[in-house]
Amino acid sequence: MTGAPYPAVLGAEPLPTPDDYDDFWADALDSARRHSVAPRAVRVETLLTTIDVYDFSFSGSRGRTVTGWLRLPRHREGAVPAVVHANGYGAGRLSPFDDLTWSAAGYAHLVVNIHGQGGGSTGHLLDGIEDPRRYYYRDVLVDAARAVDAVRELDSVDASRVAMIGNSQGGGIALGAGALAQGLVAVLAQAPFLTDAPTALRRAAQGPWTELRGYLTEHPERSDAVARTLAYVDGVTSARHATAPGWISDGLDDDICPPETARTAVAAYAAPVLFREWPGAGHEAGGSGDVEAALRALRQRFAIG
Repeated sequence: MTGAPYPAVLGAEPLPTPDDYDDFWADALDSARRHSVAPRAVRVETLLTTIDVYDFSFSGSRGRTVTGWLRLPRHREGAVPAVVHANGYGAGRLSPFDDLTWSAAGYAHLVVNIHGQGGGSTGHLLDGIEDPRRYYYRDVLVDAARAVDAVRELDSVDASRVAMIGNSQGGGIALGAGALAQGLVAVLAQAPFLTDAPTALRRAAQGPWTELRGYLTEHPERSDAVARTLAYVDGVTSARHATAPGWISDGLDDDICPPETARTAVAAYAAPVLFREWPGAGHEAGGSGDVEAALRALRQRFAIG
């Protein structure tokens, strides 16, 4: 790689955009798109009377099968807008009954089962972290972009009105997908993880960043390699390549994804962005109030999308 050398990941400045950023992601997406996205939805019997739930799958990064829950308003008329949703660290897709907010608001809601997560598993922040092409989140971001492709193929979805949303880890994934998936109407990132790694590593008191801080304490000689890898997936790098209007929020008392990291992403965001900070809030970033505000912003975007 040419260009300025990468700083140690514990440095004071946001990670620089890699010189080959565009080629790196074009290659990753091209590799995935050699396989048909092949969306498949199998109806799941639930006790819900207003929402239909489907066990959903599609072809993601490197052709691997990615699963999720697809929720549709039962009494919809014609194609509806869609939100593709990524959850927090270790959560996976949760249960068919979790988080009915978005489908109850009238949208198709695809919650993606982040690879290898859920079922009590932990996250994978360190997996392949010394090699950008083998890094865990390289494939996760491709999966998210492919999820957008998959949901757009559904007759029940208005392909021109799709948004990417996420909380915590999912917020970082949403920012990443916003840089990779074309034509999104909006990107909503609540308390985004995987964002402004240098600041997060200095300030986070708990959560996944402390895993990486411990790793770097044990292996300081690997700091530059880690910084180089993270630069491809960091939410700040993704924000620099944003094309869809954004909604970013944080809690001022968040000690997992410190608010300074969200502010750095907002400052870097290349498209119009709304920013909401919640005094007294931690990693929930305003909780139900934040969700309501995000719903309002999303309704406005879908109306003009």
